[in-house]
Amino acid sequence: MDAVAACPAPAAPVAAALPPAQLRDLGRQPYEPVWRAMQAFTDARGADTPDELWLVEHEPVFTLGQAGKPEHVLMPGDIPVLHVDRGGQVTYHGPGQIVLYPLLDLRRLKVGVREYVCRIEQSIIDTLADWNIEAVRRDGAPGVYVAGAKIAALGIRVRHGCTFHGLAFNIDMDLEPFQRINPCGYAGLQVTSMVDLGGPSGLDAVKPALVEHLAAQFGLAVETAPPPALPAP
Repeated sequence: MDAVAACPAPAAPVAAALPPAQLRDLGRQPYEPVWRAMQAFTDARGADTPDELWLVEHEPVFTLGQAGKPEHVLMPGDIPVLHVDRGGQVTYHGPGQIVLYPLLDLRRLKVGVREYVCRIEQSIIDTLADWNIEAVRRDGAPGVYVAGAKIAALGIRVRHGCTFHGLAFNIDMDLEPFQRINPCGYAGLQVTSMVDLGGPSGLDAVKPALVEHLAAQFGLAVETAPPPALPAP
């Protein structure tokens, strides 16, 4: 499990400029309204709809993916558990964690699903390298790891070639809730955060770096836009 996963070599840069991607920072939000808004955006988009990147910091929640087994939720206590339509097992979202949802048209980008996962992982690895933190992938266990501990989780969904859900990157958060689950389905998996590794103590320093590296991975020209309207929780 400690072996570095093989990822395809990055494609050559595309000569033609891609349409801009809209960057929307939603601030701190409960999980379900953002999830429903992602679904609605994906269902309504057409061939010419610009891609979007949504940044959010969620209220405490455990989410269980489509393949998720309830027995991996050990003792949720007062934290709600939601069954959602992403891939993967159970994870925790909470304050101090950057969640980034790439809403991308993979067909237009000419990127396969495996390559998409690898590029997201690489954007996190490159962001950590900005703070001299060495991170790696693990074979068969999507996400990013530092010294054997998981620092970022991935859970994606692709519908009609378009992505939603995304990545959760631990920056400066209370990690205790991870002890109430088997993170990503692995009993005893250690979890860490940037602040515990000598990184910054807030999200604002990391967000621009993460967006820059992810945009570079996909050749996106990012433009800031207002946050989307969310349904009532």
